[in-house]
Amino acid sequence: MDRERKNILITGLPGIGKTTLIKQLVYGLSRYRTRGFYTEEIRYKGERKGFQLVALDGRKSMLAHVFIDSPYHVGKYRVDVTAFDSFLDSLGLTEPGEGIIVIDEIGKMECLSVKFVRTIQELLDSENIVIATIAHTDGGIKGKIKEREDVRLFRMNLENRDSIKDEILEALGDLPQFSRLRTPDR
Repeated sequence: MDRERKNILITGLPGIGKTTLIKQLVYGLSRYRTRGFYTEEIRYKGERKGFQLVALDGRKSMLAHVFIDSPYHVGKYRVDVTAFDSFLDSLGLTEPGEGIIVIDEIGKMECLSVKFVRTIQELLDSENIVIATIAHTDGGIKGKIKEREDVRLFRMNLENRDSIKDEILEALGDLPQFSRLRTPDR
């Protein structure tokens, strides 16, 4: 098995469209065993107030908000690490079984959770294919993850944001374990 490049990471500046790309990939991979989550902004009267987590099965949980009480914060947002940890537990990401794990994102807020950092390490080391967005900055754990030999890093920018999805799907198709993950048609 080609373990050198089975972890696919997508990086780019904030607002470039990484979460939109993740949603497109999830839709395009709907015939495969996928699990994980993506993030959505919480807006009120046009202003971003926080972020919520959305499991691929539709369940939602708060990640961060300007009005929650938490000792953890990134900028103006208070991060609910306890709720995030419970959400991670509910997803069963590290349970046995092959699949494609989707994580949006490996970022500063998420990395406040020790459970998340451990989970990411375990997933990257597993047999599963991991598709994740990762903050464009390279500090701390994010930089170490990008340097892993089993990572294929895609840098999203204005020039390639319309073609990068096809590049990622092509890279997935080159992985020997990918074809085994297709669910039978019903």
